Amino acid sequence: MANRPATPAQRAANAQRTREFVRGVATEMRRVTWPTREEWIAATLLTIALVVAVGLFTSACDWIFAYLFTWLTGGAR
Repeated sequence: MANRPATPAQRAANAQRTREFVRGVATEMRRVTWPTREEWIAATLLTIALVVAVGLFTSACDWIFAYLFTWLTGGAR
């Protein structure tokens, strides 16, 4: 099925829907409760701490499993 050019009525309807969408977004953005600077800092530090913790945990698991598999296979690679 070939794409047909939109009719003027379809273009007008699309433009109207777009305008309504943008107005709705603007209205919702005014309702947002934005975090304070202190909340941003606390959330950022928590995120960094969790990323480091998960990285250390993953690294420790990798080291332990590598050691175990090396021991089980008699050091063969």
